[in-house]
Amino acid sequence: MNGELQEILEAVRSGAMPVEEAALKLRVKPFEDIGYAKVDTHRALRQGAAEVIYGAGKTPEQIAGIAQAMRENCQKTILITRLSAEAAQAVRQSQPLEYFAQARCGVIGPFPEPGGLGTVVVATGGTSDIPVAEEAALTAQALGSRVQRLYDVGVAGLHRTLSHLEDLMRASVVVAVAGMEGALASVLGGLVDCPVIAVPTSVGYGASFQGLAALLSMLNSCASGVSVVNIDNGFGAGFLANRINHMGTRKEE
Repeated sequence: MNGELQEILEAVRSGAMPVEEAALKLRVKPFEDIGYAKVDTHRALRQGAAEVIYGAGKTPEQIAGIAQAMRENCQKTILITRLSAEAAQAVRQSQPLEYFAQARCGVIGPFPEPGGLGTVVVATGGTSDIPVAEEAALTAQALGSRVQRLYDVGVAGLHRTLSHLEDLMRASVVVAVAGMEGALASVLGGLVDCPVIAVPTSVGYGASFQGLAALLSMLNSCASGVSVVNIDNGFGAGFLANRINHMGTRKEE
């Protein structure tokens, strides 16, 4: 059972929310049609995480309009990914947006209090991988996970990785972000006892083929427990990491 639905039912059981109010919350139409978008207002009820706005390809006016519809439907924290600095400046004219340039992400509203099983560790092979890693880290934070960043700990200097062994061992999920040959995911997968989400990046020279070499290396990892998302898909990794981090907090139905 996801968190928002459980909160409604618990409030009814405790008497803090009348049955009629709870019924109204659950009866509201599952999407808001604003012409150029159908905003999925029931996604948090179904999946435990609200809709996220993908900013690329949308005008600032469209982004602001979608965000306004989400706010009117009581969405407290709104994440916008792949948001340019120019679009962010325009959206700020009508929405209280905080912009994170390195991750190309915007957040409207407060970050939720972190919960879940423990900490999501986001690690990069090099400094050049940080923009993708920041997208993953901010996604997990905006969805309610505690995040620890370990940057530039790639296998070109394995002692850098091993110096953070205790942090890695304490993680509930590890996100390994790397370009070049993508070896970091296999190394971390062979060290930790939690799921590892590998994110290939488009960082590298010619034969890296814009991240294809890292993607194939990660898909062929000999370490067990490693899953792989698409090239440069920090959002997908952060979303999955948050979901894994919260699986153990679900109550038996």
